[in-house]
Amino acid sequence: MKSIKGKSGYQLTIFKGSHKFLGSKLLQVGSLFLCIFLLSACNRSTEGSVEESSQERHINFLYNFATNSLDPHVDSSYVPLRAGITETLVRLDEENLTVAPWLAESWEGEDGQHWTIQLRKDVTFQNGKEMDAEAVKASLERALQESVAIQNALKIEKIEADGYTLHISTKEPFPEFISELVNPNVSIIDVTEQDIVNNPVGTGPFVLKSFSPGSKLELDRYDDYWDGASNLDSVTFSFNEDANARSLALKSGQVDIVYRPEVESLESLETMDDLKVESTATFRVHQMTMNMERKSLQDINVRRAIDALIDRQKIVDNILLGYGEAAVSPFLPSLPFAPSYEESETGAHIAEKYLEEAGYSLENGKMQKNGEQLKFTLLTYSARADLPLIAQVFQSDAKQIGIDVELRQIDIPEEYMASNRDWDLATYSNLTAPRGDAGYYLNATYHPTGALNFSGAHEPELTAIIDKLNQTVGQEERAVLAEQAADYVHENVINSFVLHPSTIVAYNENRVENWVTAKSEYYMITNLLDVK
Repeated sequence: MKSIKGKSGYQLTIFKGSHKFLGSKLLQVGSLFLCIFLLSACNRSTEGSVEESSQERHINFLYNFATNSLDPHVDSSYVPLRAGITETLVRLDEENLTVAPWLAESWEGEDGQHWTIQLRKDVTFQNGKEMDAEAVKASLERALQESVAIQNALKIEKIEADGYTLHISTKEPFPEFISELVNPNVSIIDVTEQDIVNNPVGTGPFVLKSFSPGSKLELDRYDDYWDGASNLDSVTFSFNEDANARSLALKSGQVDIVYRPEVESLESLETMDDLKVESTATFRVHQMTMNMERKSLQDINVRRAIDALIDRQKIVDNILLGYGEAAVSPFLPSLPFAPSYEESETGAHIAEKYLEEAGYSLENGKMQKNGEQLKFTLLTYSARADLPLIAQVFQSDAKQIGIDVELRQIDIPEEYMASNRDWDLATYSNLTAPRGDAGYYLNATYHPTGALNFSGAHEPELTAIIDKLNQTVGQEERAVLAEQAADYVHENVINSFVLHPSTIVAYNENRVENWVTAKSEYYMITNLLDVK
């Protein structure tokens, strides 16, 4: 074991080997060497990336989520935008939580339903074609055709193109329409290209040179980029879902920037002279998603018992080593629309009281009702290394009061939860304010038409609040409605919120210049990123 001091100031004791459910040590080591080998094969010449970079201005970036598709209109990992291939009409100003121009230079829509958007006139796609209103119209129409989620989010009825001007009408007054255009799935691409899945052509500072699904992208500078060509010649954007392997790749010099290194490696990374570790609070929450279609979870007291079993501070301290804060709602407390609640009583004894009210009793070491033990299937996924550990802690705590929890590893949570209902609970991580507003999360997660409504929530009162929010312009009134919606979720325990993790990025500060850890987690490979 070893002791380490987390960001919260707690002195922690870490027992090596405590994460056995992730696999045997032998498999971990084998996987680790395989990851290192693959990274070496993909990202380095025989001389190594540092030597290669001395001949050209190159960045190796290692991300924690893999993707097999680069179709920006459906890719849930948002890699085309994060890699600097595509851009959206507007972007989030993360300091002021407002929407800022990007490919669109201005917009107006006083009635909230009929919008006029003026496009930049100096933008070309990476194949040299001009980005005019007709091209943008075609891209938006494809996004609507390919994604029901985008249809529900944008509520577009009609799009008209005139030179560099778009006229868009929504099906109903929708004051926050422009903020929805921040969504990476509304990226603007040239839809006349043949292979959008493997080779999208956008307007960003980097053009795709090659794509190895599940492995990496090779990117070259786009010399005619409208906002000024990058100083970099090229970028390698690679994937590895093993947090330990990501940390080792940075230590060995195989990569220059690592997104979300293993938390337990941070102490050793910080001792290395050339490495810098950044920890940034972002608009994200780790939550326990509850499948409201399962019979046991339709009882609010069972949901309350699950919530009471989650020891949030213990998880922050022991799994995140203090790099985060306990959550009481989906929204980071610093956000203007985040509600505040008195701390609820938690612990096994509280959970047992709720289960007694639900008709359960602990007999022969089993929490049961009508002779049937209470059992849950809990989904988790390894791309976010802390989620399986949260699942393991919950499994252990539930066992103490006779609840049997089966852990099930899945690969792509959005796909699995949307297509399968054979589960009860899921550890899931969600951006809750990537548009700088509560509307995105509430619509996506709790509205019956929401793309992320994996709980299957169909609550008329909650839906009515969200619908009213969608048609409200004033920020103060919107904040009140957002708080009402969050209150409803809190009181009815539709999902439990565990913690707000910090986004941790580590990089070689002797090489990397102008890296910014975005709170929205959208903007990563930009034209300002450079090497020294």
